[in-house]
Amino acid sequence: MRAAAVSRKTKETEIEASVDLDGTGAAKIQTGIGFFDHMLEQLARHSLIDMAISAKGDLHIDQHHTVEDTGIALGQAIRKALGDRVGITRYADALLPMDETLTRVAIDVSGRPFLVFKTSFPREKIGEFDTELVREFFQAFVMNAGMTVHVETLYGENAHHISESCFKGLARALRLAIEQDPRQKGAIPSTKGTLAG
Repeated sequence: MRAAAVSRKTKETEIEASVDLDGTGAAKIQTGIGFFDHMLEQLARHSLIDMAISAKGDLHIDQHHTVEDTGIALGQAIRKALGDRVGITRYADALLPMDETLTRVAIDVSGRPFLVFKTSFPREKIGEFDTELVREFFQAFVMNAGMTVHVETLYGENAHHISESCFKGLARALRLAIEQDPRQKGAIPSTKGTLAG
């Protein structure tokens, strides 16, 4: 089974994250941030990765530490569940429409973390959620999952739709990239023979 769990505890947050890469998209998410929970549920549902995430953070200060540390823990759990990445498809992309918004996400499950994030928001908040934290989550997730991810919103006007298209685009690309490719026949999809970074 390609499953893993990670616990992360600092003076700012306590995070428990577990994943099953070959799941059905079941999600049990509790971060204390309603909109962020909604985005993580979308990530689970459309990647078909089962996710259980429990986060307690210093929300009396702001949401930054909780969002960032959740990205760290989730990235670490997925990296751990991928193991040596034998047999995966590795590369994938998704073009994700959501009403007036269109976002493109491309991913390389390479072991080399890098984020390109070309997305802007027309307002600073979605409810109580700071829109700048979308990028913070992606940065923390990518660095700890060991993936190269490019996100670009080609156009869009509604901040909720822009954020959701980013998370759903990541989900769809991630689903395809981590799938077992029967033609790989248990090989690592790299001429180097490793995707350890």
